[in-house]
Amino acid sequence: MTSGDALRDLGVRATAEGGRLRVWSHSATSMRCEVFEASDATWSIATIEMTRDAHAVWTADSPELRPGRLYALRADGPKGPNHAFDPLRRLLDPYARGLVRVPGDGWRSAVVDGGFDWGASTKPRVPMDHTVLYELHVRGFSRRNPDVPPELRGTYAGLAHESSIAYLQHLGATTVELLPVHAFVPEQRLLTQGLTNYWGYNTLGFFAPHAAYASPAAQAAGPDAVLREFKGMVKLLHEAGLEVVLDVVYNHTAEEGPNGPVHHLRGIDNAGYYRQDAHGAYVDSTGCGNTVYYGGRAPVRLALDSMRYWAEAVGVDGFRLDLATSLGRGDHGGYSADHPLLRGMLDDPVIGASKLIAEPWDVGWGGWQTGNFPDGFSEWNDGYRDRVRDFWLGDLRRQRRREQVTGIGPLADSIAGSAHTFAAERGPLASLNFVTAHDGFTLADLTAYDVKHNLGNGEDNRDGSNDNRSYNHGVEGPTDDEAVLADRRRSMRNLLGTLLLSAGVPMLTAGDEWGRSQRGNNNAYCQDGELTWLDWEREPWEDDLLRVARHLIRLRRENPALRPVRYGRIGETTPGATQMDWYNVRGEPMSAHDWEDPKRRTLQYLAASTPETEPFNRVLLVLHGRDRGTRVTLPAHEGVEGYTRLWDSSRDTPSRQVSERRPGDPVRVRPASIQVFRAH
Repeated sequence: MTSGDALRDLGVRATAEGGRLRVWSHSATSMRCEVFEASDATWSIATIEMTRDAHAVWTADSPELRPGRLYALRADGPKGPNHAFDPLRRLLDPYARGLVRVPGDGWRSAVVDGGFDWGASTKPRVPMDHTVLYELHVRGFSRRNPDVPPELRGTYAGLAHESSIAYLQHLGATTVELLPVHAFVPEQRLLTQGLTNYWGYNTLGFFAPHAAYASPAAQAAGPDAVLREFKGMVKLLHEAGLEVVLDVVYNHTAEEGPNGPVHHLRGIDNAGYYRQDAHGAYVDSTGCGNTVYYGGRAPVRLALDSMRYWAEAVGVDGFRLDLATSLGRGDHGGYSADHPLLRGMLDDPVIGASKLIAEPWDVGWGGWQTGNFPDGFSEWNDGYRDRVRDFWLGDLRRQRRREQVTGIGPLADSIAGSAHTFAAERGPLASLNFVTAHDGFTLADLTAYDVKHNLGNGEDNRDGSNDNRSYNHGVEGPTDDEAVLADRRRSMRNLLGTLLLSAGVPMLTAGDEWGRSQRGNNNAYCQDGELTWLDWEREPWEDDLLRVARHLIRLRRENPALRPVRYGRIGETTPGATQMDWYNVRGEPMSAHDWEDPKRRTLQYLAASTPETEPFNRVLLVLHGRDRGTRVTLPAHEGVEGYTRLWDSSRDTPSRQVSERRPGDPVRVRPASIQVFRAH
């Protein structure tokens, strides 16, 4: 048996005699497994001394390790600054498929059956160029939805309810990206403040679904029922053609800093699982108190086994990897795109066939790695976010203050697929485009607040980013000024339009499609209430914005020129790429002066697809970034006989009137707006 094989089948597996538990610990000198009745998690019914093999895997065989039982570990080992052994402490199995809270005595691992009837359900396998991600919080998404039965609101079943699915389908999203649903707990600091961890980036178990998001009936029935409800959600979403991507946190755990709670890894093998120096101080590149040490085989195996389990046994379609730079740090702490964990994801036939999305940074040395992940990953493109916000918000403020603004070039690079960020062989689908995310201002708040308003988080407004690149349009926060409100709505449409019409993979944050506000809180991680839950009772202007979002997603779906698979090369015909032609306000090819002069903020972008699997298609985008209107001359281009206007961001709702133009025709463009034409 190779050392790699020796680390397989960790956790509990059924045997003819009951169950076998396998746990890795290099440093432990002894380990025991205690088994408890499910009806009384404090009553120990068996204790099994575990035996160690040559690969530091500890094993317990027992007829009591069967579905429905609870169990815990006790580990002993050497003393010293790098260790935290305590033979009296009950610990979780890092591979536990279910977890149960025991008041006053921590947690227990649960042996689950895991059986489920998937029927004819299969993964939708949405191609990346057709993907529209929709980032949502399981609890916050349906908690206030009157069309969901009260007992299902804020649950996995609530997300899978027919009204939720109908909404997602009508919107046009293809893939829901769930904020963390691995079992998690609040940080100790939040508990002392009477707050909670709403987002869930504080993982307790890498294999167990978060039980609090299950319906009350499933929670009462226990871990097997919670897991079945989760799988049922995945099944129903798949049957509706919707994918499920999980936001996963493998970079740190809920054990926090060295003086934090001990749940599992620290008590099983602190030296083997966490990055430390020789004196036992944690080397933390996450900002969360600890960093999992992926210079060792066992932690790498843990993360890969977790991903394989969720993708294979639970059926999810992909993963968004939180603080993914930490996952690529090796023995000496530096990041490498060839790290065994990153390569292991790509090489695994199940994980590698899933959508893999990296948050390409952490807070350690050399932490910003946007563009440096291996082929096969898409990456959150923070540069795209900043450039789009700067063009439509920051520059609008600067114009009104008669300050220097940027030219059109950075925005052009962004809408064309960020080729200056990602290697040619990776192509535009390496760019996961976003303007907002769970972390930061909502779309509406970007247009209504110049500064964060986070006092409710209990940190004296110190938390959250100060670099928001937002613009309140002259009034901070709520206002009745109709001119300001109209400006804000137009800016929201410009941001949505840029996001959904750019090359790359767009991610929309739940509620942005109708202008949800968090009242200026740009770090609402600890707010579990009406501030963060989606409000399904919308005002007329919010319904108008929702119509715009639906229209834009449909335009993206219908026009392959907007979603190239590859970068084009000058002088070559590249299947799946978009041929790009750039024109100025006069309909002439862009000159160097047009690109460089910050006063020239009007661009016409003619994108033509290079057919590979879809018919030929050509689209013209007119982007105007000045605070006063202008006229453009539609460009003359070989093979183009006319233009049909598909959308104008200066209008509150998509127009139903068909507007036909010909090359050379003048077109009025209103201040700071976008127009989209299909060229024919």
